[in-house]
Amino acid sequence: MALGEMDGAASEPEEGGSQEPGVISARNILESFTESQEVGGLIGNLKGVFGDLVTREMTVEKFIGIMDKYQEQPHLLDRHLEWMMNSLLAIVRDNGSPPPLVHLAFKFLYIITKVRGYKRFLPLFPHEVGDLQPVLDMLVDQNPKDSETWETRYMLLLWLSMICLIPFDLARFDGNITSEEGHARVPTMDRILKIAKCYLVVSDKARDAAAVLVSKFIVRPDVRQKRMPDFLDWTLSMLSKSSFQTMEGTVVMNGMLQALAQLFKHGKREDCLPYAATVLECLDNCKLSESNQMVLRKLGMKLVQRLGLTFVKPKVAKWRYQRGCRSLAANLQAQSSAVQNQMIIVAANEADKEEEYDIPGEIENVVEQLLVGLKDKDTIVRWSAAKGIGRITGRLPKELADDVIGSLLDCFSFQETDNAWHGGCLALAELGRRGLLLPSRISDVVPVILKALTYDEKRGACSVGSNVRDAACYVCWAFARAYDPAELIPFISQISSALVIAAVFDRDVNCRRAASAAFQENVGRQGTFPHGIDILTAADYFAVGNRVNCYLTISVYIASFPEYTQPMIDHLVNMKINHWDSVIRELSTKALHNLTQRAPEYMANVVLPRLLPLSVGTDLHTRHGAILACAEITHALCKLAEENNRSRTYYFNEKSLEGLKQIHQEALFLLCRGLGGELMRPAVCTLIEKLSLSKMPFRGDPIIAKVLMNDESAVSALAALCNEYYINENGEADPALQDELVTQYVSELQNTEEMIRCGFSRALGALPRFLLKGRLQQVLEGLKKVTLISPADVSFAEARRDALIAIAKVCQTIGVNGEGTQEEYVCKDNVTQIYATLLSGMTDYTTDSRGDVGGWVREAAMTSLMEVTLLLVQNEAELINANICKQIMCWLAQQSAEKIDKFRAHAGSVFLTLLHFDHPPVPHIPHREELERIFPRSEKETLNWNAASEAFPRITQLLGLPTYQYYVLLGLSVSVGGLTETTVRKQNSLPVW
Repeated sequence: MALGEMDGAASEPEEGGSQEPGVISARNILESFTESQEVGGLIGNLKGVFGDLVTREMTVEKFIGIMDKYQEQPHLLDRHLEWMMNSLLAIVRDNGSPPPLVHLAFKFLYIITKVRGYKRFLPLFPHEVGDLQPVLDMLVDQNPKDSETWETRYMLLLWLSMICLIPFDLARFDGNITSEEGHARVPTMDRILKIAKCYLVVSDKARDAAAVLVSKFIVRPDVRQKRMPDFLDWTLSMLSKSSFQTMEGTVVMNGMLQALAQLFKHGKREDCLPYAATVLECLDNCKLSESNQMVLRKLGMKLVQRLGLTFVKPKVAKWRYQRGCRSLAANLQAQSSAVQNQMIIVAANEADKEEEYDIPGEIENVVEQLLVGLKDKDTIVRWSAAKGIGRITGRLPKELADDVIGSLLDCFSFQETDNAWHGGCLALAELGRRGLLLPSRISDVVPVILKALTYDEKRGACSVGSNVRDAACYVCWAFARAYDPAELIPFISQISSALVIAAVFDRDVNCRRAASAAFQENVGRQGTFPHGIDILTAADYFAVGNRVNCYLTISVYIASFPEYTQPMIDHLVNMKINHWDSVIRELSTKALHNLTQRAPEYMANVVLPRLLPLSVGTDLHTRHGAILACAEITHALCKLAEENNRSRTYYFNEKSLEGLKQIHQEALFLLCRGLGGELMRPAVCTLIEKLSLSKMPFRGDPIIAKVLMNDESAVSALAALCNEYYINENGEADPALQDELVTQYVSELQNTEEMIRCGFSRALGALPRFLLKGRLQQVLEGLKKVTLISPADVSFAEARRDALIAIAKVCQTIGVNGEGTQEEYVCKDNVTQIYATLLSGMTDYTTDSRGDVGGWVREAAMTSLMEVTLLLVQNEAELINANICKQIMCWLAQQSAEKIDKFRAHAGSVFLTLLHFDHPPVPHIPHREELERIFPRSEKETLNWNAASEAFPRITQLLGLPTYQYYVLLGLSVSVGGLTETTVRKQNSLPVW
């Protein structure tokens, strides 16, 4: 909960990704009720629209649309409520209004009430003596089971609850209670009571209004004397007879509990006290805590706390803590050394004896039930219990209140669930906000809150606890308002660091925002947080919405303040590198890389030695995070040493270097046993890459080579490794090592497992030039074999795709020299072979259960053709002959008529890139001038190839060009036989050439 949300309940967890959706929510900030005239027109037209179903529904939807805009700013309606209500009630009071029109008017009233709330509405209802009988008559005429008119019954019951406040004995309205037929007429009091009882057992919204009616009606002096005992007997009897195991019983219990809760809220204490013990006993017998109905448990909590408030006198505790100075300006101007204790504790002198409290024995039962409610599985029940704890504690003697706080702190043991922690935080916030948590207890509470700010319990593949962390932020927010700065000074360092860590490193956006809001409140109210304004500027409510930005940018700025550097690093090492979410683990290690510059000695001497044993531990998540962290910190330390003109190993001792080397051996052992390969392979590759970039003294180490040569997922690290460890002083490869490596990789290209072919294809594409030099033809031949389709590997489309991509990368790495040898350069001797291999990929139309898997191959072939062609154009364009260029453009034209939007768009993009490339232009493009007319340069970026309606009218114009005619017709023929309805329809509507 952040900023404006702090006064409400703690919010629930959010879905997590590295870039959360909806991080910055766009809110329309309104300034006034601008649609008042339009609303007036809608209300004025009700008489004309109620008879036509379609028009009526459109009017209602329009009115709902207008009102819903003000859900977040309902106060803007306040100045207009009275005239809207009077206009609608004028329709209701008009004897000429037919029932459908009356129901429509009440529907409009309910829509307004839903936005503004019924409490704001009640005083506006007409409540003259003359209104009583008409409203009663209207209610009698209603059908409680009519599901279409419940808004009418709801509003009439609210209206009657206001009329019931008229200060006259209801017996005066009865007059001669003998009717014309000689039968006794039912007294007005009984009529109202009968209506209330009738609607307390319905299943719609009218039940809530009936509870409000009871709370206003039963507490009238005349009704209280004559009917209150009987009514309470009826409600308790209904409660006892009903069971929450049935739907009907749940409805009845809901109504009874609402009525009792409202009655004990609005009734005078002396009137309700004689019945409180009986009601509590009946409530205990209901055993609502065993119900799976959240609403019943919440109402039970509400009633229990109101019974508790009835048992104790409504007296503000004299022992409560009151903060003195409340000026924000004074707090901000005060120097931390001059902060004075301006606390006021009423009757702090122990010589002043407290007035004797008469505390009934039932209070223990009430408090016990509320403490149990703090552990309920639903937030709304816990929140109700927390508010009850706060209200009742404020009426207890100091010793009993302290006992309550002691019992509350028991919620924060690690034997308790996250629900107990969440409820406990809410209760602590309530107590602090009300001044009931004395400064002497702060030392007990702060350690608990610090744990709650990082509470994260693993449950299977995920964790729980975001609501606990959110509520802990609420406690910090409440404490900032409650206490004088002098009281919190001993804990400022811990609280500020914990809030900063939560604001920057929490997985969930709502927790980060809640922490930012709590930090802001402390900066403003306390004025003692180190560098508060600077940090708040960088980590405000909106800035912390982006998780990646928090981890990688904001954290580095905050760590520049020494008070926060070490706590932030320790939190990442202790809590985040072993997190269940791999995204958080990876972000944390990158954050450690960035934070290394702030504390290099601490990283080298404390953090790295702590991580090395974890990187070879048994827990998979911890091992994964620790390996990545070791890699990132090592790289950062080496870069820092180089920037300061120091040895690369300046920050490392022998033990650390040996520990880094040991990681490879352990990782190899685990990979050979198949343990955690999905996580460990990329982690080990990252480690090898970072060690290579760091130029660590591991040259010739056999373990590194072995891991890479036996693991296809090492592509990302391969280039860095080779450039550091496989090159000699002359910039050349060791011949024996080169032969072993290239031969091994090429031989694996014919492996019977497709993924191994893919891995080694990518690996060959990543090799540096000095390893390819002299072996180019061997590599190209090996990759060419992967691209061939045979009966045994017809479904290996991904391997063919990766081989085509690798061919282009090899060509880019090795370079172009037309007169060079085919073992060292792309030259005139091998360029034809390279193009033939790439062009063959354009003919792959393999399909299997996954669909057109050949499309992946064709897409890769198009990309590789473009990259090789542009490479040649920019170096030795004469290597591209007219026949090759014609084949490329014709095949691209055919693919541009593709039925699958994605592949068609890719083909079109490549086609236009080659056509309009001018550094220098691609030679020998057939019909260049006509193509530039059909596809102007200005439309290169704007033409939407994904849209069949835009693409096919352009493609069909190529049918007029002889060179392209056959290929475009072939592409269109393939597409028109496809299953894509849009493509077929667009093609069938094209003109015939």
